[in-house]
Amino acid sequence: MEAHQLPEPTELLEAAVTVSLPLRTRFRGQTRREVMLLRGPAGWAEFGPFPEYGPEESAHWLQAALHAAWQGLGTPQREEIPINATVPAVGPAEVEPVLARYGDVDAIPAVKVKVAEPGDSTQDDLARVAEVHRLLPRAGIRVDANGAWTMTQAVDQLSRIAEIAGDRLEYAEQPVAGIEPLAELREQLHSRRMPILIAADEAVRKSDDPLRVAALGAADLIVVKVPPLGGVERALEVVARSGMPAVVSSALDTSIGLCAGLALAARLPELPYACGLGTVSLFPEEVVADPLVPSAGALRVPVVQSPGRGVVIRSPEPDPQLLRQHSVSAQRQAWWSGRLSAAYDVLHGS
Repeated sequence: MEAHQLPEPTELLEAAVTVSLPLRTRFRGQTRREVMLLRGPAGWAEFGPFPEYGPEESAHWLQAALHAAWQGLGTPQREEIPINATVPAVGPAEVEPVLARYGDVDAIPAVKVKVAEPGDSTQDDLARVAEVHRLLPRAGIRVDANGAWTMTQAVDQLSRIAEIAGDRLEYAEQPVAGIEPLAELREQLHSRRMPILIAADEAVRKSDDPLRVAALGAADLIVVKVPPLGGVERALEVVARSGMPAVVSSALDTSIGLCAGLALAARLPELPYACGLGTVSLFPEEVVADPLVPSAGALRVPVVQSPGRGVVIRSPEPDPQLLRQHSVSAQRQAWWSGRLSAAYDVLHGS
C-alpha cells in the first residue's frame, strides 16, 4: 500500500487484539508466540514480527498485514495446498507424537526437520533425521539449519544426512548464514559430487535485495514467507523475478496469519514442493474455533464469495472467547501498540 493509502494508527489499533499462545515445544528459542491481530474491510490479518525485530524489519510485516486486511488476499488458482510436517529439535522418542498431530501420517508428503539447534549435538540431529526416515518411508525429507552451521559443519553434516535420507533428501534449507556463503557451499557440494539442493530462506527474507540469491547462483530454490516480504503481491513478484522454484513457508503464524501464506501458495503458477504451512500444529491452543491443521497431507484454501470479485481468499474469524482467553496484559498490549506505531512510521516515511 502507498503511504497515502494507509489507515491511521488509531484506526488500526481500535480493533487490534494481541494474543499469546503457548507452543508445544521450543521453536526458534521460544515457548510462546505473541502476535497482534488486525481487522480491516477485507477481513482479519496478523502482525507478528519476532521480538528481536526492529521497526525497519517490522515494517514489512505490517505492510503484509495491511495488504491482507485492507486489500484482500486475491483469488486462488488451486483449492488445496500440499503441506509438509515440521519436526522441531526434539529427541527421537518425541518424533512420532509430533508427526501424529498432522493427521494421517501416511499422507504426509514431506517432513522438514530442524537441525543445528543450540544445545543439540550433531548426533542429536542425525538421530532425529533417522527416526523420521524410519517412521515415514515414503515422505520426502528436508533439513533446516537456520544458517547455524559453519562451512565445514555444513559439508560434513549434509554428507551424513544424505547417507541416512538417500534420494528422499529434497533439499537443505539455509545451511549457512548469508548469500555468499550459500554460493560457496553450493560450489563445494558440486565439486564433491554431492547432489544436494540448497534452499535459501533467511538469505531471501533478511536481504535488502532478495534477488541477489538468484543473481549469485546461491541456491537451487527459495523459501518465501509473506510477512517479511511485505505481502502476497510482493512475494509473488519476488518468486517470478527469481526464476527459481519456491516453497511457501510459515512465520510461526496463527490460523489467521497462515492464510496469507496459503494465498501465496494458491496463487503461484507452479507449486513443485509441499509447503511449510502446517505450523498451527505446534500450538496446543488457537484463536479460531476450527484451526487450519493439515488433513491427509494438505490444507484447503479458505475462500468466500465476494460481491463483484467472485471467489476470494479470506482468513477465518477469530473466536471472541478464545481472543479473551489468550489476550495479553495491558502492559504487553501497549508494548505491541508501540511496535506497530514505530513500524507504521517507517512505512509512512517510505
